[in-house]
Amino acid sequence: MTLIKSISGIRGTIGGNPGEGLSPLDIVKFTGAYLMFLKKKDQDKKLKIVVGRDARISGEMVNHVVIGTLMGMGADVVDIGLSTTPTVEIAVVHQKADGGIILTASHNPKQWNALKLLNENGEFLNAAEGEEILNIAETSSYLFADVDNLGALKTRDDFIDIHIREVLKLKLVDVDAIKNAGFRVAIDGVNSTGGIAIPRLLSALGVAKIEELYCRPNGHFPHNPEPLPENLTEISRLVKETKCDVGFVVDPDVDRLAIINEDGTMFGEEYTLVAVADYI
Repeated sequence: MTLIKSISGIRGTIGGNPGEGLSPLDIVKFTGAYLMFLKKKDQDKKLKIVVGRDARISGEMVNHVVIGTLMGMGADVVDIGLSTTPTVEIAVVHQKADGGIILTASHNPKQWNALKLLNENGEFLNAAEGEEILNIAETSSYLFADVDNLGALKTRDDFIDIHIREVLKLKLVDVDAIKNAGFRVAIDGVNSTGGIAIPRLLSALGVAKIEELYCRPNGHFPHNPEPLPENLTEISRLVKETKCDVGFVVDPDVDRLAIINEDGTMFGEEYTLVAVADYI
């Protein structure tokens, strides 16, 4: 079992003794420390926190523990369910929340999960803030709310669609040009939330044909979820066999993108931002 505490959050393998793996007790401890950190800014404020997750097998369990802890400490929670990291970031701002927690271990294998913490701007906490939360987790006793001051829970399942609508509003996104091009696109969603978000986005953009590979969000990753060439042989073959113009591969929380050329070769991740910058 592994448990890693760092300024960017807490991550580990599910199970084991508290302090050795990512156990429910560790999740309560770190969630509580995060909320205590936010409360220090305004002791009397009723806090609102957005929570979203990828499709990992452990996600539902971790989600229940995190939300229960937040509500038990008096915070209102907006649970947006299966989502992407960028979508949770947008939801924090949209909801005028005080922060957000993303439940994902990014490209780590399925036995891992993690809590990634956001501020009120939907941004990751800085190093000093992360260090403060680690200190609180090790030194503080948490104050839980009495029955009249428990937090309330609101569930939303529309934030991926809200995110897509915001993308379509961007002036640099030429939907008509995409529709007229008649593109055929392949997507590998690694059986996580990219399998929800990316086909939906491609359809909204007017892509003519979408070839889906591993787009069932069940958390059973069919290959190593890190988008490296050695893990992308199946989508490379699919792109060539179905004569796609391009293939897209995302990691479980959809904050990394790999692109497959029409001949099945990989368009390196290091070139993706350069290509976008060149277009802009």
